[in-house]
Amino acid sequence: MPKPPVPFGYKAVIAVLAPLACLLTKRTWRGRENFPRQGGFIVAANHISSFDFLPLVHFLTWLARPPQVLAKQSLFEAPVVGAAMRAMGMIPVSRGTAAAARSLDGAAKALAEGGLVLIYPEGTVTRDPDGWPMRGRPGAVKLALQTGAPLIPVAQWGAQRLLPRGRKIPRLFPRTRVSLVAGPALDLADLMEWEDRDAAARVGASRLMAALSQMVGELRGAKAPAEPYNQFAKEGPK
Repeated sequence: MPKPPVPFGYKAVIAVLAPLACLLTKRTWRGRENFPRQGGFIVAANHISSFDFLPLVHFLTWLARPPQVLAKQSLFEAPVVGAAMRAMGMIPVSRGTAAAARSLDGAAKALAEGGLVLIYPEGTVTRDPDGWPMRGRPGAVKLALQTGAPLIPVAQWGAQRLLPRGRKIPRLFPRTRVSLVAGPALDLADLMEWEDRDAAARVGASRLMAALSQMVGELRGAKAPAEPYNQFAKEGPK
């Protein structure tokens, strides 16, 4: 299946953002061989900073193809950011509403057309005090089980130094090294046979976040916690 055409709006935004990413960061990129050359696939990445979207999209666009991102609806309502995301063909998610499930339908359509769909499974910038991946929502795995598309974990580290959580003005100097690595597709073959797809997605989400934590640990040269931070404990049951 050929790669889907890149919207003009996407090309225009990337033409502006790519030089900015090069100006602000030094890059370490690995794992290109793990991206499928043909057909749609899903990328699930850890979320460490409000800035990490820029180097992550840069990484995916140059090593694989431009991603379509599942992002919260409120971002699409922002004057400048919303216009850019609409021009790039991003997919809005209305979390906590009946419309949330329909966002996966839009993502499934993009995958069927040979696209790359990017999901942050944590749903927000990590609250872990040391920046480790938290527990993940099941949407990325549910989409992979529904479509059969490969699910590629991508770990990143470094962007949080440029724009730490809670800070609005980035630290521009010295240039920050941002490291990204793509791992092999997550093995979900055993979960494909489960009749209870919700339970299968939850188990797969734990498997995904464990893989991301290990990969982040390799980038940091540190050992990941035995149990991920549970952001849902304060939010209530999901």
